[in-house]
Amino acid sequence: MYLYTLLAALLAIVLIFVAPLRAKVWVATSLISAAAVGAIYLVVRTLLLGDVLLATFSTDMFGAERLSVDPVSALFLAIISITSVATVLYSKGYVEGYLKRFSPTHISLHYTALVLLVVSMMLVVVSSGGFSFLFSWELMTIASFILILFEADRHEVRRAALNYLVMMHIGFMFLVAGFVMLHGVTGSANFEAIECYFKVAKPLPLFIIFFIGFGMKAGLFPMHIWLPEAHPAAPSHVSAIMSGVMIKTGIYGVLRLLQAIDHNTELLYAIGLIVLLAGIVTGLWGVILAAMQNDIKRLMAYSSIENIGVILIGLGVAAVGHAAGSNLIGMCGMCGALLHVVNHSLFKSMLFFSAGNIYSRMHTTSMSQMGGLAKHMPVTAILMLFATVAICALPPLNGFVSELLIYIGMFNGVSDGHEVLYAIGGIIALSLIGGIVVLAFSKLYGVVFLGSPRSTHVAESTEVDNQRIAAMAIPAMLILVIGLLPQLAIRPIALVAEAVTGGDSAFAVAAFTPTLTALSYVGIILILVIALLYVAKRRAQLKRKIESGPTWGCGFTAPNIRMQYTGESFSEGLENIGRPLLKNMVDGRSVDKGEIFPKQHNYEVQHKDKVDSLLGMWWVRLMHRINMYVMRLRTGRVNNYVTFALLFLAVVLIFTLVGIL
Repeated sequence: MYLYTLLAALLAIVLIFVAPLRAKVWVATSLISAAAVGAIYLVVRTLLLGDVLLATFSTDMFGAERLSVDPVSALFLAIISITSVATVLYSKGYVEGYLKRFSPTHISLHYTALVLLVVSMMLVVVSSGGFSFLFSWELMTIASFILILFEADRHEVRRAALNYLVMMHIGFMFLVAGFVMLHGVTGSANFEAIECYFKVAKPLPLFIIFFIGFGMKAGLFPMHIWLPEAHPAAPSHVSAIMSGVMIKTGIYGVLRLLQAIDHNTELLYAIGLIVLLAGIVTGLWGVILAAMQNDIKRLMAYSSIENIGVILIGLGVAAVGHAAGSNLIGMCGMCGALLHVVNHSLFKSMLFFSAGNIYSRMHTTSMSQMGGLAKHMPVTAILMLFATVAICALPPLNGFVSELLIYIGMFNGVSDGHEVLYAIGGIIALSLIGGIVVLAFSKLYGVVFLGSPRSTHVAESTEVDNQRIAAMAIPAMLILVIGLLPQLAIRPIALVAEAVTGGDSAFAVAAFTPTLTALSYVGIILILVIALLYVAKRRAQLKRKIESGPTWGCGFTAPNIRMQYTGESFSEGLENIGRPLLKNMVDGRSVDKGEIFPKQHNYEVQHKDKVDSLLGMWWVRLMHRINMYVMRLRTGRVNNYVTFALLFLAVVLIFTLVGIL
């Protein structure tokens, strides 16, 4: 299996490297599209006919393993396929601006890593566990590390990439430890063996080890610190596939853990509470930090952390509901969480594509340099508004549907008396998250696209090429379909939820369909009403003389761009509450309260996570100290270097004789 995988990877690398410079993207597109078509075929076959066995093999380390597709794998294969095709299509226009700056080898390496990332993610979700899973997981990490390093000549990019690599390998060590523990007790390292382990050994230690390992990739608090650094550093299409899909592989791992609990209600209840509380903390932390950011991509990165929290809240509700014996609550939480996995992959990739459009024209992601972009990039503005409404969970788009299902599960928990305290806590947390999300993305959209330009770059901006717009249209269409026809979207989601929890999918579909059908009618009517109002407005304007003038500036006779909200002033009230969470880096001086007629000030502030300095920088100090000791070995004398080599060979010989190697 590994030989075939390596040969296929080698063939892909050769094809990309030998292709002409402008043809490399089409080679990568062909390879990714072929993989996506094959994956979609497996998805359809699995959902219609049942599990599909792809290959079986044995490894010296963990024994028998296999590659197969079940409903859980099928869901993630569909997400990976759709987002990866949109990503590689978008990349053509984005990378076009770098063709003169970077060598053909550099571009080849980028597209090779993109293909390997897509293939490795597919292998992760079809692997049964053990060595094949760890092999694919590590390939996914290395490929995404190379993609982040696209602009490696920038110091902040190298720092973010190294931070990501270190954090991912810490998580990888936890996963290795978990599979070793699993194999040591059960004799198998497949995910199916976790159920047996939970019956014969203490389950919580193994769950916590795996939860940390998967949580590191997902961006679970407090292991999220790599995410706000990596996304601003990576190209926008890379951020789209990493945030939209790659971090969901961590959620995939958590689903496999929940799937293994089976009907152990006491364990399911305990783990459900852990997941629920982790989701609440992660969601609130992510959304509060998102609302305070003044960089577009950092805001979206923290928003990804928030959405991971929402998904975990749904999974926690599902676990607690099933432990309490309520199939309705359990299926509400699980279906809502799984649908939100799909929804987030769509609107977050679309948002990062929009950020890429803006960056390619403005050459910055700082909101303080923008304003009024809607007049110069109207299609991007419309599409980003579309994605913004979706991520704010507003009807009639898809984000509303998934969060509604989670709410229904929690409200049923309150009405039925199942863990009322935790249900109320979840409702309050999800409500707070939803409110602050609206604040964060109102700030983002308003400061970037509305108002007056804050720099000359805005006037020079133009709309991006049609291929990037077409790539954004792929998730946009699915966002609209799920939002307007949720009663159809819930059917495959319920099948996946049944595979995870053992709940009744037919019962869930029958229970949800009336509500979702009514929601569909409301959404369609809402769109029709908006369209009719727009047509009426346009017809009324044809009969009237339209005049334009300056915006009222609170009595000032000469209004200017300094009189409009900035990103910092927009979220100032929330910053007063969240100041204990932040480590601010200020450049310049703010306006004093005593300045009635203030002069021009240069003021830029970056809000960084305090957890970053507490947990994220320890490895920098450790590596610096290791480097100090290693540098002492650089004596410049050949005889010393020969001695070091002989000592190394002696150690290898001793380890071999005692059977360690």
